[in-house]
Amino acid sequence: MAEPFLRMKGLTRHFGPVQALNDVTLDVHPGQVLALVGENGAGKSTMMRLIEGVFEPTRGTIEVAGRSVTFDQPRDAHAAGIRVIHQEPEIVPDLTVAENIFAGNLPRVARHFLSWPTLQAKTAELLAAFGMAHELRPRQMCSGLGPAQRQMIEIMRAVQAGGKLIAFDEPTSSLTDEETRRLFAIINRLRDDGVAIIYISHRLAEITELADRVAVLRDGALVDDLPAEGLTEERITHLMVGRPLSDMFPDRDPSTGDVVLKVEGLTTEHVSDVSLELRRGEVLGIGGLIGAGRSELAKGIFGFHRRLSGRVLLDGNELPSGDTAAAIAAGIGFAPEDRKEEALLLMQTILENAVLCVPEKVSTGGFFSRSRALKLISDISRQMRLKASSLDAPITSLSGGNQQKVVLTRWLACDLKVLILDEPTRGIDVGARSEIYDLIRNLTDSAGLGVIVISSEMTELLGLSDRVLVMADGQIRGTFDRAEATEEKVMRAAIPQGAHAAPDNNAFSKGTDR
Repeated sequence: MAEPFLRMKGLTRHFGPVQALNDVTLDVHPGQVLALVGENGAGKSTMMRLIEGVFEPTRGTIEVAGRSVTFDQPRDAHAAGIRVIHQEPEIVPDLTVAENIFAGNLPRVARHFLSWPTLQAKTAELLAAFGMAHELRPRQMCSGLGPAQRQMIEIMRAVQAGGKLIAFDEPTSSLTDEETRRLFAIINRLRDDGVAIIYISHRLAEITELADRVAVLRDGALVDDLPAEGLTEERITHLMVGRPLSDMFPDRDPSTGDVVLKVEGLTTEHVSDVSLELRRGEVLGIGGLIGAGRSELAKGIFGFHRRLSGRVLLDGNELPSGDTAAAIAAGIGFAPEDRKEEALLLMQTILENAVLCVPEKVSTGGFFSRSRALKLISDISRQMRLKASSLDAPITSLSGGNQQKVVLTRWLACDLKVLILDEPTRGIDVGARSEIYDLIRNLTDSAGLGVIVISSEMTELLGLSDRVLVMADGQIRGTFDRAEATEEKVMRAAIPQGAHAAPDNNAFSKGTDR
């Protein structure tokens, strides 16, 4: 095996009293894909920030091509051939495709003038080489580009700049199946060209398909570094969280109570004549294909969408149409699929986000009381195992899994009877998923809440739910008890009437209602 391009020796990083990375030694070799896995907060992002020069290690050293290096800023890491492609691609929307690809390395004439003919020719060559010439043009503005196109621009930027190690941080979180396949083809090509690859993903199926080696982090420490060949998702999960995948969904015999939520003939612009019941202590799963109306049903119940007809009753009392404040006051909480757009105030702190729905509990004389807010939220955040340096830290400083925990903390601070979770584990790793599954069971078993879980992942839907409702074309097409719900039955019910295509589990697991 070739000498490592990158060697990390005893890397340790503290943030005040918090130890984010602890004595990690790891090699990354040319022409190899090293998958880096671990729970949210395990230290993956901290490691990336160390190797790209955003942070300096508290202890330990970094070697590139056998030489010890110190990165004072990302530019130093770039000069050494290291590039990190983040989950949200760093593209300047008001510049052209060509300018974004060659940012920092623009061809010039007489030092001060940009050579547009050279820039255009080099960009066209790259676009053709990466199979993007039919989608992008050198002079095309980058505003309005999709996630996959922005990501490809970053990859081409790294390659043209001489990137010898490229790290991908959750690259497929916003990609379709087809876009993911194209990305994998590019990564395999880069590996064949001798580029060292670090691949971070919470989707374990991608890890077992793509990686040559798998390094597992837990609580900032390296748990194992082993060949990917023959490695199963169950084994990776066990290393990450200390228990096998099968233990995440143990058999349960729920003790359900009276009906707490009743929906009668609910019709909105998006769903038609939907009726359902939810009992105390029950997990009701809702599945379906893309565009089935699952998210729209949740929003109709919660009051985001105004009802055209039908009723929503909580403990027998009808809720007004299109009134989310009334739903919250009555005891319904809703965690939407798109956390950043619909659930979080990205300019606010963790604490401010957590108390958003309980102003009466955290104010004195009409003014926000930080001490009352801390008293209310501190215990809940500990129960949620929220990993944050401080509750006063920006919400954007958290990983996706911890942001989701803040959303859930917000609802646990309320006096809830029903909690609706739309794709509760979207974009988070298996460790954080396990904690959210435990929370759902505790809410139903101990607190007696009724919980609705909308999920595009079949394993999650069947593993969590006491009953499963399947939607198609904005209507309920099937209802299954836990004992009778199978992947085949759910998929058959999910296919819209009149469709003749065979069931496609990938369409189910990848689908969202957007």
